[in-house]
Amino acid sequence: MTTISYRSDEESNEALRYLERSGGLNRSQAIREALIEVADRRRREALMAEVEALGHDERDQQEKAPVTRLLDSLAPSAQVE
Repeated sequence: MTTISYRSDEESNEALRYLERSGGLNRSQAIREALIEVADRRRREALMAEVEALGHDERDQQEKAPVTRLLDSLAPSAQVE
């Protein structure tokens, strides 16, 4: 495990105090949880941006079209009673 230090400001001190109080965490646990949560959120945001970009990528759409048609042809027909 690595020990790190950082220069906090009043806003980050307030956030850390809140995390400690609301989550019943010690300082190290609160910082670890916050770092992991922010990293996870940024990964999801990056993935969503990539999905969005692929949705507008003409070449990707052309490559996907035959596969989509094949899958559609293999899917069972919906039966209405």
